[in-house]
Amino acid sequence: MIVYDKKYDVIVVGAGHAGCEAALAASRMGCATLLLTINLDAIALMSCNPAIGGLAKGHLVKEIDALGGEMARNIDATGIQFRILNTRKGPAVRASRAQADKQLYRLRMKRVLENQDNLHLKQAEVTGLRVEEGRVAGVDTKAGVRFAAETVILTTGTFMRGLIHIGLTNYPGGRAGDLPSIGLSDQLRELGFEVGRLKTGTPARLDGRTIDFGRLEPQYGDDPPLPFSFSTPRIDQPQVPCHIAYTNEKSHEIIRGGLDRSPLYAGIIEGIGPRYCPSIEDKVVRFPDKERHQTFIEPEGRETVEVYPSGLSTSLPIDVQWAFYRSIEGLERVEIMRPAYAIEYDYVDPIQLHASLETKLIRNLYHAGQINGTSGYEEAAGQGLLAGINAALRVRGKEPLVLGRSEAYLGVMIDDLVTLGTREPYRMFTSRAEYRLLLREDNADLRLREHGHAVGLLPEEEYRRFLEKREMIGAEFERIRQVKILPSGADPAFLEEFGLVGMQNAMTLEQLLRRPDVGYAELARIDGESREVPAQVAEQVEIQVKYQGYIDRQLEQVERSRKLESARIPEGFDYLVIAGLTAEVREKLHKFRPDTLGQASRIPGVTPAAITVISIALKARGAR
Repeated sequence: MIVYDKKYDVIVVGAGHAGCEAALAASRMGCATLLLTINLDAIALMSCNPAIGGLAKGHLVKEIDALGGEMARNIDATGIQFRILNTRKGPAVRASRAQADKQLYRLRMKRVLENQDNLHLKQAEVTGLRVEEGRVAGVDTKAGVRFAAETVILTTGTFMRGLIHIGLTNYPGGRAGDLPSIGLSDQLRELGFEVGRLKTGTPARLDGRTIDFGRLEPQYGDDPPLPFSFSTPRIDQPQVPCHIAYTNEKSHEIIRGGLDRSPLYAGIIEGIGPRYCPSIEDKVVRFPDKERHQTFIEPEGRETVEVYPSGLSTSLPIDVQWAFYRSIEGLERVEIMRPAYAIEYDYVDPIQLHASLETKLIRNLYHAGQINGTSGYEEAAGQGLLAGINAALRVRGKEPLVLGRSEAYLGVMIDDLVTLGTREPYRMFTSRAEYRLLLREDNADLRLREHGHAVGLLPEEEYRRFLEKREMIGAEFERIRQVKILPSGADPAFLEEFGLVGMQNAMTLEQLLRRPDVGYAELARIDGESREVPAQVAEQVEIQVKYQGYIDRQLEQVERSRKLESARIPEGFDYLVIAGLTAEVREKLHKFRPDTLGQASRIPGVTPAAITVISIALKARGAR
């Protein structure tokens, strides 16, 4: 084994969305960082849908940006269609989504990485970890080179023992066109990690020249498009439409006729697939009464004819794919450029992680992304960012950054993973967050910018602009509480329109703004200063005023749970000697090894009474 002549602070294995954020975070925090990947031309490649964001996922991207990550800036620079989803619903569940130019997204992220100080990129396949006295000391590569490091972050995606399935044919691959990673998951198993098997899939890529778009329903982006990043002033590049198509009964008959050659139904695929993003054959079998399924035909970029039929992933044989896709109206002559496939891969049960994403078995080893059982670019990027931050903090000798469930969707996701584990690909949903009214997209900077600045990821100029915005919001709150509308001085037409004729007492602007039919556009008709309030300030003030009662209730809930979340359980705490715990509770606590009482309280089967017993035991041992 050849030992490389430089020791790194942080080594990141894998250059998908998790690896990119991890490497950038660590290097921007001043750590000598090495990013190793099987293929340098596939950095930040979108293996599945060419899009960023969506319901709950958009929240993650905004939080990544607020902390100083790169994903939001990258999609702002390379997006080709931007939309806000759920605009008719409350602010807690509104979400941003953008189509990406797939190749431009990859190339820009690669350029950012290549130009980042403290960051080295090398093409190599990592086949093993170097572990010394219970801590990681570096990695070994297939080419026989050993790289030494203080910390290592594994972001292996779908590459560990990846196996691609098209019908009854299968072959090794990390994704179509790339080699798998062999050996690493075997070593992880030998080190004591619980390694499982998951499955995901992707649709075919179709030739847009062979689609009759005139027979499909166009879907346009928002005008004007709104950026993801709090640092992007506006989106200047032109947008392109997507198109909506539907399967039909003929499509479903073709699919049912091919199930005998489906690896999913023939028992060849062992891994568990994503419940919330099923293949089209799964949809047809599980929902036999549904006459059609919708698909969005999404362009993969401005300079390519390839399009992506969202929602039509499959592992059916190629001849069935031809017939199925051509059964859809408008796609009768469609040509497949890249076939759809399913992929199985190894992952490591995330209950073996601390909330910092450091493994419990090997010190200074961190896992992020699909190795933890998650599904999605955004989930991966968020974990990568926090793993990179915490690896850098470990090198500095500082405490890790752990976000609470009341602070961020990133905190919800990681707490779900490390507290409960997962047996299927984990996907973020707004319903997973009990404090979702506090965790809106629009206030991600107000929640997390301070953290980003504290760890050194937020440049001073951006931090200054954030402080100015926060001060303006506070000043505007004070102003609308002070400014009053007098009955005698108000515009009669305004009073009549809003049912205020005969108003006896003065009313503050804040009281007016509480009304569901009054926003800043209405305030501007009767108050000159309201016309000058910046849109981002007006948005925050209006949401806070209209939802104040609900927000206050959630803040009270947060305060009640704070003591549990801050009560740490010492590493190696022996539950077996604590009287008053049932055998089931002892077994679960011993298996999950929660870091805090809050985590322990969320383990299924651990009762409030058991939490009280543990709390008393911690006090008796002076652990709190």
